[in-house]
Amino acid sequence: MAKLEKHHKSRDALERLNWRNPLHWLATGFGSGLSPFAPGTFGTLAAIPFYLLMMYLPLSVYIAVTVVAAVAGIWICQSATKAIGQDDHGSIVWDEFVGFWITMIAAPKGLLWLLAGFLIFRVFDIIKPWPIRWLDRYVKGGLGIMVDDVLAGVFGLVVMKVLALIFD
Repeated sequence: MAKLEKHHKSRDALERLNWRNPLHWLATGFGSGLSPFAPGTFGTLAAIPFYLLMMYLPLSVYIAVTVVAAVAGIWICQSATKAIGQDDHGSIVWDEFVGFWITMIAAPKGLLWLLAGFLIFRVFDIIKPWPIRWLDRYVKGGLGIMVDDVLAGVFGLVVMKVLALIFD
């Protein structure tokens, strides 16, 4: 009963989003974060088509786009958090977009590398090793939503670089 009540409370919170507000569309990953289960995974999956477009950009432009997305993400996520009235609601997945893009910085091309980056980022985002868990717990608002996934992305980037050195 408590789980069902929590689900309805969560859905009620989503009704506070303004779907005419582009920040709310971005915060929910163009709606991918509205999945009733594993919204972070669906958010990361939704980031893949954008990555497939970005991967052909010069590295400096790719990094610049990712940095702008991360900084803007603080504002984007704060806007949705304020509207929903809950800190880090599961439907807010812009942070997964950015974290995945960080993991994939200068990744080797190919389906296996894409799958590896996806899985590695999701593992760090779900398990939240220190200091990611600490940041997730104690930093709030738009910055708090973004910072733990940015760091998960950095951890993922390091693992991807090590794997590329070994296997590419």
